[in-house]
Amino acid sequence: MKTRYLLVLLALLLFGCAAGGSSNGAPAAATNNETQNLGDTMLYRVPPNSGFDIASGVNNTAPVRHLPVCPAASDGEARCHAHVVVDEFDTPFASTGPSGYGPAQFLGGYGLSGTAAGVPIIGIVDAYDDPNILSDLNTYNSAFGLPAMTTCAASPWPPSGPCFRKVNQSGGSTPPTANSGWALEISLDVEMAHAICQNCVILLVEASSSSFGNLMAAVDRARLMGAKAISNSYGGSEFSGETSYDSHFNYPGIAFTVSSGDNGYGVEYPAASQYVTAVGGTTLTLSGNSWAAESAWSGAGSGCSRYDPQPSFQTALGLTGCTRRMVADVSADADPNTGAAVYDSVSYYGQKGWFQVGGTSLASPLVAAAYALGSIPSASKANSLPYSLGVYGTNLHDIVSGSNGACSPSYLCHGVAGYDGPTGLGSPLGTFAF
Repeated sequence: MKTRYLLVLLALLLFGCAAGGSSNGAPAAATNNETQNLGDTMLYRVPPNSGFDIASGVNNTAPVRHLPVCPAASDGEARCHAHVVVDEFDTPFASTGPSGYGPAQFLGGYGLSGTAAGVPIIGIVDAYDDPNILSDLNTYNSAFGLPAMTTCAASPWPPSGPCFRKVNQSGGSTPPTANSGWALEISLDVEMAHAICQNCVILLVEASSSSFGNLMAAVDRARLMGAKAISNSYGGSEFSGETSYDSHFNYPGIAFTVSSGDNGYGVEYPAASQYVTAVGGTTLTLSGNSWAAESAWSGAGSGCSRYDPQPSFQTALGLTGCTRRMVADVSADADPNTGAAVYDSVSYYGQKGWFQVGGTSLASPLVAAAYALGSIPSASKANSLPYSLGVYGTNLHDIVSGSNGACSPSYLCHGVAGYDGPTGLGSPLGTFAF
C-alpha cells in the first residue's frame, strides 16, 4: 500500500512538471532583460469560456483563469498591469482569431464615436521594446475593418494625419531591449488606443527599463512631443519619495491616465499622484454592442494614498475617512472575463496570436483615448474634469455594485452610488466628462 502511494505521488509530481505548473500558480517570470520563450507547442490546450466571441457574437459569462503578464516589481520599479487569460495549465491562451471585446464593443459600450476633432496625439508609455508592434497593430486593424496605420515621418511634426511612431525615452529610433511580457502590454495599449480614437496619432515611447526614473523620462518625452493624452498602464508599491515624481504629471491641458493596479484593495504609484487620472477597473456587460451593466472588478486597485495629498476636487466631495489622495478617479473595463481581443506576434511563453487580455492596463488606454476624443481646456488639470463636468446618466455611468476587498470606510473598496474607490466617479458615457 505504501509503495502504491509513493508511485501515485511520483506520477503527480512528474505530471505537474510536464504541465509547466509552478508553486505560485503563475508562469515562471522572466527577468526584465530576457525574452520569455518556452517553445511553440503546448499540448492539452483548453480554450477560455468567457468574453465576447467575435465569430458567434456570444457574450459568455463563465469565469476564466487569468494571470499577470509581468513579474512583480522590485523597489523603484513598476510592473505592467495586464492580465492574460490562460488555460487549465496556466499557459497563456492564444488563438488564430479574436476572442474578446473589439472596437465596436468598446465604442458602443461607452458611447464613443471613434473620431476626434483634428489629429490629436495619444502617447503610450511602456518599458522595453515590442519589435513587431506596427505590424501587429495592422493585423488588428485588418481583423476589425479599421484602416491600416503607416509610420509617421519624423518631420514635419506633429503629423497632419493618423499614423504610428515609436521612439525611445530620448526621442531616438534605437529601441531598448525587447521583453515579451511588456510587448504584450504594448500590444494591448496601442491597439486599444487606436480602437477608440481611430484618427489619432499613436506615439509609443519605450523606456529603457521599468524603473520609475526611466518611465518618467518616457512620460516627459511623450509630453514634449505634443501628446494630448498619455496612457501609463503600470505601477508599483507606494514609497516615501513618490511625490518627487509628481512634477512629471503637473501640466495643465494634458491628460495623464494611470492604471490603478490589479491586486485588489490597495494603492499603487503613479496612480496615487494628485496630478494623474487614476483609472480603476470594471466588469463591462453588453447587450449587443450597447452598455447593459457594469460592476467594480475584484482586482482593481483602490484606497487612500499614504503620501500624496488630496486634490481640491476630491476634498470637495465631502467624504470622510481619507485625508490624502483617493484612488481611483474614473474607470473602464478591466476584468479579463470581459477583456479585449489583442494581437501579439512576439512569443509569450511559447504562444503568439490572439490573446484575451484585461487588467487596469486595459482601462487606462481606453480612458486616455476618451480624453483624446474630448476637449481639454489648456488651463485645466485634466483629472479634475470628470469631477466638474460629470453627470450620471448623461456623461458618466455610475457603478454601484462589486467589491475589490474589505476596507473601512467601505466606499473605498465597494461600488456605491456616487464616488467609490474601485470605479471612482464611474465609466465614460460619451466624452463630455473628459
